[in-house]
Amino acid sequence: MGGIAGLFGLRRRDPHERAGFRLYGAAVAAARAPRFYAALGVPDTLDGRFDMVGLHVFLLIDRLRQAEAPGPALAQSVFDAMFSDMDQNLREMGVGDLTVGKRVRAMWEAFHGRCAAYEGPLEAADAAGLAVVIARNVWRGAPPPPGASEALAREARVQQAHLKAQPLAAFESGAVAFLSDPSAAEAA
Repeated sequence: MGGIAGLFGLRRRDPHERAGFRLYGAAVAAARAPRFYAALGVPDTLDGRFDMVGLHVFLLIDRLRQAEAPGPALAQSVFDAMFSDMDQNLREMGVGDLTVGKRVRAMWEAFHGRCAAYEGPLEAADAAGLAVVIARNVWRGAPPPPGASEALAREARVQQAHLKAQPLAAFESGAVAFLSDPSAAEAA
């Protein structure tokens, strides 16, 4: 952006920023469902919560980036909201300014790796492969409770289908409905 506005550091705001933060907030709320931690034994730690947020954000971003415009722009806004939130959370936890950038970059790389790992099995409808990837990422090498990674993989696939059925116009307004219990929807 040139001209006088550029001199004063003013820049055009992302037109989807507000929707991106609302969509990201809905993904975080879905990822915080107590049943993940109680019934499925997802580690109730910073890492476990990051992985659950990452899974839900991945499903949302994947839905948006496959849509027509402005889906990909909304997907970028959700991603931006996520890492703005990660930056803020690290600062609130007392991480020093000099290391926040490095930590956020490490989180970005972890998220990117997980997205790449989830994408293949979801596109191929490979339930067993998705369960393996989820076990490796969510439980980070520790054995998950029996059947937990398979259950979480099933839920991810159900949630993915549920997100695909929602109209892009709803996402544009910042509205998304995650299933509160995808396993119950699958059984119905």
